[in-house]
Amino acid sequence: MMRPTLTTGTPAQTARAVCVFLHGRGQSAEQMVTEVISSLDAPDVHFVLPQSPGIAWYDAKAVDEMTEDTAAQLAEALTLVRDAVEAARQAVPDGPLVIAGFSQGACLAIEYLLRGGNADAAAVLTGCRVGASGEDLPEELAAPVPVYVSNGDADPWIPLWASQKATEALIRRGARVHSEVFAGREHLVSKAEIIALSNLLNAVVAGKELAEYRT
Repeated sequence: MMRPTLTTGTPAQTARAVCVFLHGRGQSAEQMVTEVISSLDAPDVHFVLPQSPGIAWYDAKAVDEMTEDTAAQLAEALTLVRDAVEAARQAVPDGPLVIAGFSQGACLAIEYLLRGGNADAAAVLTGCRVGASGEDLPEELAAPVPVYVSNGDADPWIPLWASQKATEALIRRGARVHSEVFAGREHLVSKAEIIALSNLLNAVVAGKELAEYRT
């Protein structure tokens, strides 16, 4: 059974924005609070962190082919993401919403966006398309939102080519993408990425146009 969604950050009643943050394979919402959320400088943001039912949102690895089983598991995972987004919207009804994630959670964030999911901004911290090697993946972006994309140049789980391919899909559909590649970075969220996510969140809170989020 899925564990209850975790919330943290500024209380929903006084927050000016809300962020749905998705954890990676073998991780937990609590781990993301410790390793990412607690280090952010985003004082006006309420965070909603759903937890996967098992050790992963779906069984497939990052660049495995899209199979019927993976498609079914992905559909179930995206239902949970949409539920979390709806809960976040209800918690902070007058504020913008950011969807973000790390590793498998970043992959889910990409799939949410490119399957028509609504958000005001996004952060993809080391992610790619699910079924990255396929050529017939959906590409339906609801709005030309700002997206921060990051990856290591030799990440052991998300190959750079797969991250770049996902970035190209976002750009094709009008996303305003700012991407960074970190040389020698381990499979984690680095200090530079923490700063970038903090900047994105604060820009969203301030209602800026985020014109800098363009390739």
